[in-house]
Parts: sequence; structure tokens; C-alpha cells
Amino acid sequence: MVIGIAGGSGSGKSTIADRVLNAIGVDRVLRIEHDAYYRDRPELSAEQRAKINYDHPNSLETELLVLHIEALLAGRKIEQPLYDFSVHARRPETVVVEPRRVIILEGILVLAEEPLRELMDLKIYVDTDADLRLARRMDRDIRDRHRTPESVLDQYLASVRPMHLQFVEPSKRYADIIIPEGYNSSAVGTVIGMIREYLARE
Repeated sequence: MVIGIAGGSGSGKSTIADRVLNAIGVDRVLRIEHDAYYRDRPELSAEQRAKINYDHPNSLETELLVLHIEALLAGRKIEQPLYDFSVHARRPETVVVEPRRVIILEGILVLAEEPLRELMDLKIYVDTDADLRLARRMDRDIRDRHRTPESVLDQYLASVRPMHLQFVEPSKRYADIIIPEGYNSSAVGTVIGMIREYLARE
């Protein structure tokens, strides 16, 4: 079972994925983040890489992610890339990922990409107000990615917001379930129930 969880940056996708993982168990659920598949651009300088629009679909190597999902569905392990956001580059090492019964694909653009949608059994969109998403993104990028508040806000205005309006928000129409305000216990409970029913049936 492949589940896609999309929504704007800071919408609460990770929180929902964590709830599902905790409820079902990491022995049966695999979580893959689209962010791990940002294209590696070693030919560019650090300054040039920092200026890339990372909210545009072209910044992601989605074709590799599709191949990896297909391999996992066929029962084969993959070597997933690791991305270092502090230097905007892939790390030299990869991580070996074993197949699981349930795969969660998480990322702002997973529903915007038709090849990914075609692999999904359940499509979820997390619909959260822009001001709350910005506050969460600001907190995360300063704390985890060592960014300055000014750089986070500049990026939000230059690319995050325009790309959200152009690509992320329109992908909501493909969702089977829309979860409001980042977390809704009833909606998440429904998703967990559907996964348990699938596992029991299988």
C-alpha cells in the first residue's frame, strides 16, 4: 500500500506521518521523504546552489524516486540518497532501505507529480493556513538547517509562496482525503484504520 501525504511547507505532513508510524509500527510502515531526492548539482558553487528554486518540481529527481518505489513494491531493497540542506548537496553515503508492507511518500509536491500519483493507493493533502505554515517553516529552518530569519523569509517570498500557489495548492484536487489545519485526530484515525484494514486483508 502506497500512501502519499502532500501539503505546503510546514503544513504538518511529518506530524501525520509520525502518528501513522507510531500506530502501525516501523516494522510494517516505511516512510520516504521526497526531500531526500533533491538533485545533486556538484558542478555548481555553493552560492549558485543556494539560489536554486527548491520548491519547483524540477529541483527534485522524481524519476529516481519512482524507480525506487517500483523496486520496493517488487520486494527489492534500495539505496536511498541523503541530502544535506546546510550545503545544498547530496551526501556521499546512501542508506539501504528494505521493503515494507506500507510505504508513506511525504513531500510538498508528491501529489503534483503524475508518475508518483499513479503508484499511490491513498492520496492525502494537509491543508493548513499560510501564516501557520510560515511560522513552522521559520522555526524548523533556523533550528535544524542553521538558516537566518532573513534568509528564510526571503526564500518564502521569492519561491516558497509562488511555487505553493502554482504547484502545491492545485495538487489538492487529486487528494482522496483532505486533513485541515495540520492535524485532525478523526481524519488521522480514519487513515490508520484504513491501513490496518488493508494489512488484515492482505
